[in-house]
Amino acid sequence: MISEMKDMAEENRRLKRMYAEMSMQNDLLKEALGKKR
Repeated sequence: MISEMKDMAEENRRLKRMYAEMSMQNDLLKEALGKKR
């Protein structure tokens, strides 16, 4: 039970990191596109 919770917490951290990176890239893209116009 405890090891399952640890696995879920680890997965959660991984997904949050992935999401943070994606939203950061999204912001960079928006900025780059905005400058071209």
